[in-house]
Amino acid sequence: MTEDSTTPPAQPDAAIDRSVLALFGQQPVGRIPVLDVEPVVDAGRRPTRSVVGELFTLSATVLREGHDAVNATAVLVDPDDGEHHVPMVQTNPGLSHWETVVHADREGVWSFRVEGWSDPYGTWVHDGTIKVEAGVDVELMLEEGARVLERALDEVDRPQEHIDVLDRAIVTLRSSSLDPLQRLAAGIDEQVRRVLEAAPLRDHVSPGPTYTWWVERPLALTGAWYEIFPRSEGARQDPQTGLWTTGTFATAAQRLPAIARMGFDVVYLTPVHPIGTTNRKGRNNSLTVEEHDPGSPYAIGSPEGGHDALHPDLGDFEDFDAFVDAASEQGLQVALDLALQASPDHPWATEHQDFFTTRADGTIAYAENPPKKYQDIYPLNFDNAPATIYAEVRRVVQVWIDHGVKIFRVDNPHTKPVEFWQWLIADVAVDHPDVIWLAEAFTKPMMMRTLAKVGFQQSYTYYAWRNTAAELREYVSELATETAPYMRPSFWPTTHDILTPYMQTGGATAHLVRSALAATLVPTYGIYAGFEHVEDRPRPGAEEHLDNEKYEFKDRRWDEEVPGRTDLTGWLTTLNRIRREHPSLHWLRNVTFHEADDQNVLAFSKHGGGADDGSAQDTVLVVANLDPHNVRGTRLHLDLPALGLGLDWGRTFTARDLVTDQRWTWDHQPWVVLGPGYGHEPVHIIHVTTD
Repeated sequence: MTEDSTTPPAQPDAAIDRSVLALFGQQPVGRIPVLDVEPVVDAGRRPTRSVVGELFTLSATVLREGHDAVNATAVLVDPDDGEHHVPMVQTNPGLSHWETVVHADREGVWSFRVEGWSDPYGTWVHDGTIKVEAGVDVELMLEEGARVLERALDEVDRPQEHIDVLDRAIVTLRSSSLDPLQRLAAGIDEQVRRVLEAAPLRDHVSPGPTYTWWVERPLALTGAWYEIFPRSEGARQDPQTGLWTTGTFATAAQRLPAIARMGFDVVYLTPVHPIGTTNRKGRNNSLTVEEHDPGSPYAIGSPEGGHDALHPDLGDFEDFDAFVDAASEQGLQVALDLALQASPDHPWATEHQDFFTTRADGTIAYAENPPKKYQDIYPLNFDNAPATIYAEVRRVVQVWIDHGVKIFRVDNPHTKPVEFWQWLIADVAVDHPDVIWLAEAFTKPMMMRTLAKVGFQQSYTYYAWRNTAAELREYVSELATETAPYMRPSFWPTTHDILTPYMQTGGATAHLVRSALAATLVPTYGIYAGFEHVEDRPRPGAEEHLDNEKYEFKDRRWDEEVPGRTDLTGWLTTLNRIRREHPSLHWLRNVTFHEADDQNVLAFSKHGGGADDGSAQDTVLVVANLDPHNVRGTRLHLDLPALGLGLDWGRTFTARDLVTDQRWTWDHQPWVVLGPGYGHEPVHIIHVTTD
């Protein structure tokens, strides 16, 4: 006897013992195999990451034997265990590839899985259409269609309006007085299809593995950072004696309104702790120290305290709290540098000598990064007393959380054990899931990636050293695809440690271009104070600033007009305004690169990327001349469909420069002229519209 297609599927035989598969390294594939789910990090051993509202593609291979229809559903499980079913679409039938675009609407630990299932309605639509139109088994096929729809009514809860749609179709399918093609049409009607798509009849539902999905607040992906040395903000030098008066938290707070007016989201403070005097460094990392040299704030610790204390020159905790409150009033969040190292004067050096490495001669090893030597700093050794160090660092971090710090820029995390960061970030997140960690790890790619996988929300990158169009295309494409499920890049044109040859020699034009690219290629970027004054003098033979602020005070005379000094404050304000007004720039995975005949010109666009934020109707196109010394004209070759907004080949669009407010009508091959000097801009930041 042949089983009727309307017979409910048999349940799996509980007596089947599949444990034998494990002997050969096999895991059961399920009745409907679900394979190759993406994005998955380290085969599911690490969470996939996104922020609230971030759209990304969830894909899988789903297949079955024979010719019956197969289908797939993405199941998103929210932090309260509520399930959200999202239909998937087969984008490559030959490869059984299924996709859908998903997002989370709130923070927390989610999970997702893909379910494969047999589609009895889809199978009937295919077989019934062929046979009825050919006049084969007409009454049988129409009756089987009616029974499939009856199952869809009986086995799946539906609203009344959907029940009515299916009831009408069933009646028509069985109306023998009507033409068979008319009856068939009722069963495959668009309304019926939509009802079955909204709540399908699913047989042999086979869930694939469940994967953890960590959803965080938007600032974990998108933000504009501004870095300051608090001691420099408000610092003044006596013109007679040459001695300095340090800035304080109170004077640094006076700078906050200007930072906020420029449109930044985060004010990042270099270390604010007591500074040691033993082996203190002088100007430009010199071993020759003058009496009043302040030392490097990264040489943390003195008799006044360590990582849980404040430098007394800056103020006390009441002053620090007032600074954090003042920042909040300006719409700024405070990020604090976490540098896990100690000066020889740190309390740890006497109370916890097992925190460090003792050399054969009995001395504690200082930090080295050959050829650089940091005699004023002891690195921690996490292997001597790991439990004690873990607990002490966790205590220190809590001190700053209790004083309103929810963002930590971590200095050199790649020189500490990865397993430590994995534990620390998770332990903090239990009670403070809104804390964000930025890894300052200019190191090997696999270490950068691994730090991101174990918890760091953001990472410094190689952006400073990617200067050609080809290098930027390759690198950003990697960041926006391959590593996007777990690593979020932060682009900095310069830092207090880094001043590349491009920035040393390119002048104001280089600063304009590199800040524009940093602000638009990725969602998070940062500016080190002084950038707006084009501070580009290098220390001879080094990729860092002359008269480095790590070793001395800076009085940038913010409120004065200094003859001959460039001021890019307005430019940074414009960049941040553009970022705020154009949601397509808030996302990472939505970048498309376009071609230019001149390989010194980089062109890219951003469209969509977020749910319910207007980005679906927002497209920004950026065209930059990467040569800071010469004007260049070139023909662009734009992928119009990739610009979104329904554009296709042969169409024109309105290109409005968001910096100059110039407008042009462009097609897919516009001619652009970009560069330094009068009458030219080195970069176009264009809003694309079809008006």
